[in-house]
This record gives sequence, structure tokens and C-alpha cells, in this order.
Amino acid sequence: MKIQEVLLRARAKKITWWQAAEIIGVSARTMRRWRERLELHGYDGLTDRRKGLVSPKRVPLEMCETVLGLYRERYYDLNMRHFHEKLQEEHGIELSYTWVQKALQGAGLVAKRSKRGTHRRRRPRRPMPGMLLHIDGSQHGWFQNGQRYDLIVILDDATSEIYYAQLVEEESTRTVMAGLREVIESQGLF
Repeated sequence: MKIQEVLLRARAKKITWWQAAEIIGVSARTMRRWRERLELHGYDGLTDRRKGLVSPKRVPLEMCETVLGLYRERYYDLNMRHFHEKLQEEHGIELSYTWVQKALQGAGLVAKRSKRGTHRRRRPRRPMPGMLLHIDGSQHGWFQNGQRYDLIVILDDATSEIYYAQLVEEESTRTVMAGLREVIESQGLF
């Protein structure tokens, strides 16, 4: 987590200043100094004075607080895309989508999107019907009577055509074999 994200969370009262100091790894005294400089001069007050000038493109602290306040109090039920559009249309705040996203995520108002899993290659379907049949049994409360039944389904891989579907009390070898028998009798050998 970046220092700016931790400070945004502390300003949004998602965490205490003491917790922010612990996360960043500074003393409570240093955090008190940072907080005072942040309140007096905004993020400009936190720059290392030895390094030089701050970026002229930096968003002012008042604008940042306005954006966070609008989301927290008025637009908490919108996603980031719609919130960004509302900022532009109704409030005339022209900030980049990425800046708004980072600010909301940094303040802990919006969850970060989880990274995608590893890519899995899809298996190509079989070229002809009858080459591969899928058999599946899923238990569910299909009716409103509170009892759960298993739905046994046999379908073709090539065409997704359902050859057999039956509700049974419980999936077993006998119920699956009965389904296979009916498919062979109606469709022939696969």
C-alpha cells in the first residue's frame, strides 16, 4: 500500500491515524507532524523539501476532499464509471477516470478489483454429434415444497442438444444408467 493510500484512508476515517503510522512504519510523533502539514498545506506539505518542486499537475487537497465527500455522502451507490460521469456532468470536475479510481480505492471507499486468474484454453467441441456426451447431476430445491431433488441431464458436446433430463430423489448409478439406456434407445450407440 502506498503512503498516499494510507493517508487517504486515515482522512476518510477508515483507519485511525495511529494505525496509519503503524502501517507506514513511522512513529506516532512523525504521523502527528505529517497530519498537521497535510491539514495546513495539503499533500504539498508532505513533499521532501530537499528534493525540489512538486508536480504542477497535482490535484489540490480541497478538490480531493470534495470528490471523496461527494462519493461518501451522495453517490455511494454508483460504480466508478457512473460516478466519474456525474463529477463531469453535474459538478464540472474534470479529473481523469484513473485519478478518481485511485483516490476512491486509496480511501477505502471502493474495493480494488481482484487480478484475473490464469488463462485457460477452451477445449474445442467435438465435430460430430454422439462423440462425447456430458452427464451431470445437480441437487437443488426445484419446487417450493422444501425437498431437494437431483436433476440428471445428458447432453451432446457437439450440438448442446439435451438427450435426457429427469428429476430423481437422489443421483445414483442406477439413475444414471437408466438415463444412458434411454439415450441409447432413442439416439442409438454413441
